[in-house]
Amino acid sequence: MDFYADPPGTRVQDAARFTTALGGSSANTAAAICRQGGQAALVTCVSDDAVGEYVLGQLQHYGVETDHVRRVGGEARNSLAVVDTNKDATQNIIYRNNAADFQMSAEDIAAVEIGDFGAVVGAGTVLASEPSRSATLLAFERAQAAGIPIVLDVDYRPYSWPDARTASETYTKAAGVSDIIVGNDDEFGVLAEDYHGGLDAARALAAQGKIVVYKMGHRGAITLHEGEKHRTGIFKVDALKPTGAGDAFMGSFLSALASGRDLKDAVLRGSAAAAIVVTRVGCAPAMPTPQELDDFLTTHPGPTIPED
Repeated sequence: MDFYADPPGTRVQDAARFTTALGGSSANTAAAICRQGGQAALVTCVSDDAVGEYVLGQLQHYGVETDHVRRVGGEARNSLAVVDTNKDATQNIIYRNNAADFQMSAEDIAAVEIGDFGAVVGAGTVLASEPSRSATLLAFERAQAAGIPIVLDVDYRPYSWPDARTASETYTKAAGVSDIIVGNDDEFGVLAEDYHGGLDAARALAAQGKIVVYKMGHRGAITLHEGEKHRTGIFKVDALKPTGAGDAFMGSFLSALASGRDLKDAVLRGSAAAAIVVTRVGCAPAMPTPQELDDFLTTHPGPTIPED
């Protein structure tokens, strides 16, 4: 659940009121896919309280299937993000103690007919703890056995992991069975256990036949696949906040691939979606529709690649 200082431009410490929105990487990506006209189901856990009910209601509002979302009691709680939209110094404060989504188990995965789906998409956040780590790796194993494409959003949040070595070992295992891997330069650096070796790690994964999207923030992205390297720039916009860009990219990128667009065009549409979302309050509610994405691509002068 996200809380945004209101009105836009207000700092958290000065806010007299907040607006709410659905949050979380997996939920945002699922909402983005549904906003693009696709279908998505979320496998996770929510707290058995009013906040969990809010999250369930919001998922259903965006059209995300919640049949595999389990309520958990006890001390588990949905995470909370408190965010301002002051573009000069945006704050994003995360409360993730006893996170409910970490309670996803192997039994939750066993209840899913993975062969009924077009792909399995895992956000790396849920790999940071047990039992959700083993459950996610089991989902990947079952998808691989069923011949279902596996997508890994590295999504490294250091505060969730016990140490960088555990993160590297886990990401390496997950990436090894994935078909598409998306992450930024720092995240690939964690995977490589070398912040300067991220691009080499990305190249090594691409050499195994995988699609790898190596994001570099304001410097755009590099897509590696089948011996080819493609550089994509960024769409310059007047941003309100940095949050939600990665989830918007993933949702629109996957939607474009699923609709039959080629890899280069899919990355371009994902980049455009990321640019749109940072100009709006919220993450899930900011995800563009196909028409909004088409209009943006038609009217924007196009992406630029900064000098390295």
